[in-house]
Amino acid sequence: MKEELDTTHIMDPVQIIRKEFASQIISETVSNNEVYFSVKKDSVVEICNYIYSHLDGQLITMFATDQRKTDGYFTVKYVFSMEGIDKFIIIQIEIEAEKTQFRSITHKIPAANWYEREIQDMFGLVPKRHPDPRRLVMFEDWPEDQYPLRKDFDINSKPPRVEGTYDYKKVEGEGIYEIAVGPVHAGVIEPGHFRFSVAGEPIINLEIRHFYTHKGIEKQFENISIDKAVFLAERVSGDNSVAHAVAFCQAIEKIASVDIPKCAKYVRTVLLELERLYNHVSDIGGIATDVGFAVGSAHAGILKEKLMQLNEHVTGSRLLRGMVMIGGVRRDVKDISDLSTRLSLLEQEFRDLIDFLIETPSLVDRIETTGIIHNDIARALHVVGPTGRASGIDYDVRRNHPYAAYPQINFDVPVRNDEDVYARTVVRSDEVLQSFSIIQQALQLLESIADADMIVDVGDIPSGCALGYTEAPRGETIYWVMMGDGKIERCKLRDPSYCNWPAIEYAVLDNIVPDFPLINKSFSLSYSGNDM
Repeated sequence: MKEELDTTHIMDPVQIIRKEFASQIISETVSNNEVYFSVKKDSVVEICNYIYSHLDGQLITMFATDQRKTDGYFTVKYVFSMEGIDKFIIIQIEIEAEKTQFRSITHKIPAANWYEREIQDMFGLVPKRHPDPRRLVMFEDWPEDQYPLRKDFDINSKPPRVEGTYDYKKVEGEGIYEIAVGPVHAGVIEPGHFRFSVAGEPIINLEIRHFYTHKGIEKQFENISIDKAVFLAERVSGDNSVAHAVAFCQAIEKIASVDIPKCAKYVRTVLLELERLYNHVSDIGGIATDVGFAVGSAHAGILKEKLMQLNEHVTGSRLLRGMVMIGGVRRDVKDISDLSTRLSLLEQEFRDLIDFLIETPSLVDRIETTGIIHNDIARALHVVGPTGRASGIDYDVRRNHPYAAYPQINFDVPVRNDEDVYARTVVRSDEVLQSFSIIQQALQLLESIADADMIVDVGDIPSGCALGYTEAPRGETIYWVMMGDGKIERCKLRDPSYCNWPAIEYAVLDNIVPDFPLINKSFSLSYSGNDM
């Protein structure tokens, strides 16, 4: 008798889910590359774990919506990116207004940890048997019965402060002591708290706590007009302005069933890669700074300044703001030939810089085998961007879920398996070279149709929901937008730093405290993007 072949790796995952969980699926909706399955609440752990364990699905975001006014319930949505195909599977459950509990999936999918705790803080929906039920976003002085993302919470209200404590995890044993760093730092960085447990010199535990400057941006989106929302998206994380703006616009354009002009796609691609250039050069310079290599840091600082001056020359903004809009871009890129020449000169400067850094033994000695984040940990936490790719995760939204002009452009996705600061440095340097190539290709395509339209009229935005996504310099950036009656009903955004901050607690283990700034810089995490 012949053995049956396991064909689950080549079958459409949507068909597999339909077959495996037919009795648990209540309804199914398909929109573009998004497939929504409404499922029975008690089956969500089994279904999500099957997608994660058997179909190689990655939980890229998770969030709740308050639909009590229209439908009488809350929903919780689990968004999975599927391996090898440009498709997203969204599992959703309904939670009755008077029943605020749902089953936690964190014990099966560790990446769900922060999402579930955030839902608890912002909606009052409690994940049952969560391994760490402490607050995440809200602090101890916030009253327990106030949930900011519920529709009946007034954005202008000022809840009274209450007494409360936060219990940090204690590591006990002979010779173990704690070092508390922050939330106020001796520099210009934003607030974040790091509590190290140390035995001698090696770090044996790190606990981080953020959200000190939580801005309530998701609530803000529900209270502004659609024409102002792009400007808000640009300000979620200042050095990733284009990535956030494009992700938001793409979600709205999908809802409106609009395909933006080719020229606009090429311009957006140029802007996205210009943003990647100055961010990566800045991060590489920061790594040189944190090992005390002042000459390398200075060279990187000069190159970053030249790139930001180029940004201003192209767009009028050093941070590339004001160009992206719903339906396309505001204007063309002028002086393409001059821009191409300047980029070629800057590329050679970068090649000289990276050769200088990598050929300096004292620098390489400090960054090799420092801050290792193993592949299994990175996958479990859904670590994204250069940090994930330096730990062997071959995932890049530009290729896996192509958008803008990326389908028409040739580029490689650098991946390494060293898992340390050195790998993260090399991945960034390789990505910089890819970015120069991508921009040059996009400029050539743009030059061939330079007189074409830059924007399409989107008209009134219909009711509906959709995902928008980009590969920001730090990694995968996700927006999920729900429109109703011409207004934003819900905007869930997820900056890549939100995925990567928990991983730093593992990367520092068995390193020494003085190496923490170096490891932290190699992750290039944003407080602002995290504290949205």
